[in-house]
Amino acid sequence: MVKIKRFGEWCEILVPPEWEGYTVDFIFRTLWSAPKKQAHTMRMEKRVLVNEEPANWTKSLHTGDKLRLHFFQEEDFGVIPSYLDVDVLFEDDHLLVLNKPAGMDTHPNSPGQNNTLANAAAFHLQMQGEKRSIKHVHRLDRDTTGAVLFAKHSLAGAIMDKKLEEREIKRTYLALAHGKLQQKKGTIRESIGRDRHHPTRRRVSPKGQPAVTNFELIETYSRGNLSLIKCRLDTGRTHQIRVHLSHLGYPLAGDLLYGGQPVFPRQALHAVKLEIPHPFSDETIVCHAPFLDHPEIFKGVDPYAF
Repeated sequence: MVKIKRFGEWCEILVPPEWEGYTVDFIFRTLWSAPKKQAHTMRMEKRVLVNEEPANWTKSLHTGDKLRLHFFQEEDFGVIPSYLDVDVLFEDDHLLVLNKPAGMDTHPNSPGQNNTLANAAAFHLQMQGEKRSIKHVHRLDRDTTGAVLFAKHSLAGAIMDKKLEEREIKRTYLALAHGKLQQKKGTIRESIGRDRHHPTRRRVSPKGQPAVTNFELIETYSRGNLSLIKCRLDTGRTHQIRVHLSHLGYPLAGDLLYGGQPVFPRQALHAVKLEIPHPFSDETIVCHAPFLDHPEIFKGVDPYAF
């Protein structure tokens, strides 16, 4: 494990034995896959120190060296900080995971919008005396609940974007779908594109973007003729689970847009777990998101069992 501490605006990493002989340049380019422009800026502005001196980016590091990085300078939030009642599932100096309720956008869709999860994240930082641009790493639909990951500074954001792209961040969802799923588990590989007949709806389309959903039947309920399905995403297309399960003939309960019946006030979809490889410490962070609906949608289901 990599040891990390914060000192004011600086983050200190003690070089672990497995980094012996690595250069700062190698760490940024290869270990962290940092964008070239961002690494160049930190290099030119001398925002990386080794043992209190400006780093020589091509010199080998040694176990126990103190690598300091200027991460935590003040920045504009980028959104309007607004108090909203949202639970924190995980937080450290680099990452923040919030449990999004239904009826809330992940981020503003217009300049003055202030009732989104991103506004709540900014307010949370502001209340801790921090002023930094916070960035969502992935999104949930307005009426989908559950865990959403934010990065608290730009390098963490860039690293997590890359990890999401490379499928290193594992996202587990629970869905209640109409009908009794016949297949116990499987993978849906159907490209998804816009539906030209509707402004927001998506559809399975050979000309769309590749989309992969892994699913597993957890339980069927005779009452209501519903199936509880666990889904894991390899891609993150808009409405992906909703489109894929509807395409199979099992639309989500409550999902009127994709053929579901109005048995619930929203589509029955919840992001129940996030498994996050930490950008710097080599730890894997596991976050479970408790259900938020009143009245309950996922009755009798333990969100910590997945």
